[in-house]
Amino acid sequence: MTDDALDARARELHAHLEATAELPIDRETNRWLGEAEAVARDAARSDLSATVVRERIRHVEDLLSEVDGTGHEAGNEHLEAARTLCREIVSG
Repeated sequence: MTDDALDARARELHAHLEATAELPIDRETNRWLGEAEAVARDAARSDLSATVVRERIRHVEDLLSEVDGTGHEAGNEHLEAARTLCREIVSG
């Protein structure tokens, strides 16, 4: 994956997680998603090496593994898209 493609995927990942912030999701799930969104934002917006971006995205993936579902259809769609993007980014 090129650096430009990695940057685009990281921005897309952040957008999916950011979109969950406005949804009616329970507090505990929202906490995990919020932390994942903050790490993804850092990976997407900071001038980091590809290695560091992948490390941050691995952390996002770990955080998302704590979420079984959001209880909201759109939230679940964003969650699954985020998980897919994490796998794609980490596998490189």
